[in-house]
Amino acid sequence: MPPRRTSGWIGREELVIRRRYEVAGIVNDFLIALWFIVGSLLFFHESTTNAETWMFLLGSCELAIRPVIRLTRFVHLRRLRPAGVRGSDQEF
Repeated sequence: MPPRRTSGWIGREELVIRRRYEVAGIVNDFLIALWFIVGSLLFFHESTTNAETWMFLLGSCELAIRPVIRLTRFVHLRRLRPAGVRGSDQEF
């Protein structure tokens, strides 16, 4: 394994980290859609009012997780880079 300070190592490690956070974001977005779809379907039956409320609450909590994932990725990548090295801050 090459030393940690070489630019090639930083590039590979950064790519792995970016991909992991991208997958976390995709899974989170899927869960958001799932909670809101299920909650919407539960609107059709008056007896499921309690469950629909929980689904919408879960969807709202998942929406709050989105910026947490992005901020965590940003901080993780910032710690990875040596001083003076700039990488792409492109959002996924």
